Amino acid sequence: MQSRTFSEFRISWLVITAAALVNFSGLNITILEPDGALYAGIAKTMVQTGNYLDLYADGHAWLDKPHFPFWMMALSYHLFGFTTWAYKLPAILWLMAGAVYTYRFAEKLYNAQTARWAVCILLTAQHLVLSNNDVRAEPYLTGMIIAAVYHFYRSVEKGPWYHLLAGALFAAFAVMTKGLFALVPIGSAIGGHLLITRQWKQLFHLRWLLAAVLIALFITPELYALYYQFDQHPELEVFGQKGVSGIRFFFWDSQFGRFMNTGPIRGSGDPFFFLHTLLWAFLPWSLFLYAAFFRRGWKEYYCLCAALVTFVLFSLSRFQLPHYLNILFPFFAIITAQYLLSLKEPDGTKFYRIALKTVIIIIFVAIAGLTVLYRPQFSVSYIIIAPLLIAAFVILPQRLGEGKKTVLFYRACIATFILNLFLNWMWYPDMMRYQSGSTAARYANHALKEQPVSLWKVNSYAFPYYLDAPVLRYDSLQLRTAAADAPVMLFTEPGEAEELRKIGYRCEMVKTFPHFYVSKLDLPFVNYATRQQALGQRCLLRVSYN
Repeated sequence: MQSRTFSEFRISWLVITAAALVNFSGLNITILEPDGALYAGIAKTMVQTGNYLDLYADGHAWLDKPHFPFWMMALSYHLFGFTTWAYKLPAILWLMAGAVYTYRFAEKLYNAQTARWAVCILLTAQHLVLSNNDVRAEPYLTGMIIAAVYHFYRSVEKGPWYHLLAGALFAAFAVMTKGLFALVPIGSAIGGHLLITRQWKQLFHLRWLLAAVLIALFITPELYALYYQFDQHPELEVFGQKGVSGIRFFFWDSQFGRFMNTGPIRGSGDPFFFLHTLLWAFLPWSLFLYAAFFRRGWKEYYCLCAALVTFVLFSLSRFQLPHYLNILFPFFAIITAQYLLSLKEPDGTKFYRIALKTVIIIIFVAIAGLTVLYRPQFSVSYIIIAPLLIAAFVILPQRLGEGKKTVLFYRACIATFILNLFLNWMWYPDMMRYQSGSTAARYANHALKEQPVSLWKVNSYAFPYYLDAPVLRYDSLQLRTAAADAPVMLFTEPGEAEELRKIGYRCEMVKTFPHFYVSKLDLPFVNYATRQQALGQRCLLRVSYN
């Protein structure tokens, strides 16, 4: 029996290590437009100007997200330069911190095996891995929220005093990353468990007042930065208005305004959006997560309350995006791991075996289908690694002295490695050739030797991030004045050349680039046979005016 347990223990940690490496495998994939490249550019401006209080995009004051992730990116840029991986690295490190805290929390609530399975589930959940390419605020939040819950839980369980301090600090980081709503899963986890288990003394303990004071203290850098940029400068125009308060936006418009759809940034929500989104976002574990919510005999309610309360609020909101769910994945992972380990073989695992085998088959069919339909450029790394992973898929789980449930669990994990390395080493790198802004910037760095370029009648956040030279923005009069003195380089659409010639400019086409909004995939683009018809064009155009 000991040898069997030791074998499962070793393989579980091997799988966890591989899962972590897969999450780092997209570190060098070009930053995706629009949001990822926008955020990367904002932090780049911070470093270039030495101004770490003001947020600027497109040369204008920018008020949407809090500062903390941009401070993390700026620190990374100082250490590693303006590279793709320097932008993504701090976010993925926060995600890895989330994996560590998922393990620690699950181990305290249940046992070490549940903790290992929870980490395996977390790091193989499909949308979590995908989000490491299109990095936004969620990888940061995923680590911060589960860390705050863990430390507050330890404080409730009469752990050392520093747990309350650490919980408040991580909660403050989360607020400075996304706003006050980041406190919802944290408060729901702790408050929900204490309420359901009727621990009234703990629920109304003075420690929570102290925690609130500490959180308020820790978020003062964010409040000062907002006050400094916006409240002290009512002349700034934001959202088409002047006199916009950064403090008000932080506490109200960015959170409650979005929830009630009354703020300057609005959406149109569907109450069932996250129910069907979760089906693919949490693959290959989503069906078991749904099943886990209906099981009986809950021993703790931390994860259940954090997940359900936040999920319901997200569903009621009119502003909905798939990546919002990622912050709940640590709680989903613990719930799912505990449920899977509670299944008794062989009778209790029939649904489990059928469902997981079906998902594994779908994964391999998807890889084959995308290869045939899209025809990506082959990656030598993937051609070498994929057969090794397939061999591990066949051989490694069989070394377990465990039941079929455990073997199938690790096979599902390995199947996700094969899929996500295909996406990160073949699919995404090939697709990013069609993101014209980043492609044109890299060409200009090589061919134009730090010559400034102006965006003309087009916009691209990736272009200024990847271009080593200054990016200028001219209006019609400024362009004419500049082009009269010396030739000006424009990044624009090819059709603009004819329009400029009509009004007296000389135009020389330097280079054209295929263009597609990669964040908005559709079948004509994915299909190799129809891709050319789905593509637009951007170009570098040299213009002068005599």
